[in-house]
Formats: sequence, C-alpha cells, structure tokens
Amino acid sequence: GLINEAIDAEFYNIDIDTSTLVDIEKDSIMEQQRPNFEMTAEFASYIRSIQPESIDISIGGEIGEIGGRNSTPEEARAYLDGFNETFKKGKGLSKLSIQTGTSHGGVVLPNGKLAQVSIDFEALRVISEIVRREYGLSGCVQHGASTLPEEAFHMFPETGTSEVHLATGFQNIIYDSKYLPEEFRKEVYDYLKHEYRSEWKEGKTEEQFIYSIRKKGFGPLKKRWWDLPDEIKSSIMRELGAKFEILFERLKVVNTRGIISKTIKPIVIRKSLNKEIIRL
Repeated sequence: GLINEAIDAEFYNIDIDTSTLVDIEKDSIMEQQRPNFEMTAEFASYIRSIQPESIDISIGGEIGEIGGRNSTPEEARAYLDGFNETFKKGKGLSKLSIQTGTSHGGVVLPNGKLAQVSIDFEALRVISEIVRREYGLSGCVQHGASTLPEEAFHMFPETGTSEVHLATGFQNIIYDSKYLPEEFRKEVYDYLKHEYRSEWKEGKTEEQFIYSIRKKGFGPLKKRWWDLPDEIKSSIMRELGAKFEILFERLKVVNTRGIISKTIKPIVIRKSLNKEIIRL
C-alpha cells in the first residue's frame, strides 16, 4: 500500500488524515472524534510495525477537515486522549494538524484567481501550546499556507506552529513562470483536460478546474518536465530559490544548521536497488 511505498522510498515523516471520519452527529466531542483517532491509531501501529530499525518515523494526526470549521482545544484534547488510550505500539504522534480557515491549495475564484483567506492564528497559538505542554507534541501543523501573503508568515513561529505546508505555492511558481514555454504549458493542460475530465465538477470554470487538477500534471509527464532545456529549468529554479529565501527568513529557519547537527543523528539505511533501476 501507500504507507509501504512511502517508507520504502525513505519518507520518514507521515501525516495521517482521517479527519473526514469525524461524526459531528454524535453527542460528545470524544465520540465525534472516535472514528478519527481509532483509525489514526490503526495506521500509526502499522507504521511502527514496519519502520526501519533505529528510526522512529514522525507521525502526524489531524482533527479538523481542511476547509471545514475551525478546530477547538476541546477537539484536540478529545482526539489525543482517545488516541493515547487506543495506541499501544511505541512512540505516538509528533504533531497535530488543525483547521484554522484554510483549504488545500486555496479557494479558486471563477476567474482563476485565489480568494483571500483569514487564518485563526489564535487557535494555532492556543492549541499548539496545549499539545506541547499536555501531550508532548511539537505543536500544530498549518495546511494550505501557500496562498497566504508573505507578510503573514512571521506569525507561524510567533504562534508556535511546528510545521507549515507550502507545496501548492511552489507548484504555482512553476506553472505560472514566465520562463515556462506557453506551448508546453498548453500541452500539460490539454493532457489534464483529457485525462481528468471526469473530475471537472459542474459549475466550475476551466480556470478553476485546471488550478485544482494541475498537481497531477507532473507525475505522468515527468520525463517531459525533465527534458525541458536547462536554461528554462535554471530560470524557474531561481524563481523558486527567491521564494525559499523569503519563506526561510519569515519562518525563522535560517542559520539553524548548528542546531540540526547537534540534535539530529543521521542513520544509514542499507538498501538494495532493483537492477533495472541501476541500469537506467
């Protein structure tokens, strides 16, 4: 399954999102969260059973469906209490994703532009403090941060946010780059419209559909992306690099190599490669 593939590919940071199982029809918050924390515990137990020796994979849980209503301290406590009572396979969760007003990739308007979002930073601060102080986690995870203005990013370290997800923003830089040839962009979009037409929801404009689906334009067309001329790829990489620099400064992760070297002890994992891959 996907967990096995991820670990075999040496992904040792895995988020488990079963938050869509939350049943708000139940009377108590604990019972609302029960399907969520029980399924998280099941997946986490499996991860612990197959993780490489000497490595504790960082596992994250989630209490609020991204795009739904904002999470509360009561939900965090109910979820973590339930998880800790259910999970018996070693180290538990290291972080907790909550809903603070964002959605994965942002909300796309009919013209293809992104709607402005407002993050509940107070929820991040309060719940991060609770999960650190009471449960020993690193803090809360912020999903869907790519679409926020750069001026807002300084708030994440100030509120004790332990992880920020930014993939969509980097994807947007690549697709919207002035250096990406228009004919190649059209080739990718035509492929998406043909292969994923069934996912084009009624009432959505072409711009909304393309934005929501273009993350799927990398994998199947990977070789075409790799075969772009070096000067094009280098120019796009410079754009990405400039964004990385801004984000690293705003998130206060610059000049942290010393801390990492002192606290992280690399572990060598011996693996054998398929002969077909080696020949490539």
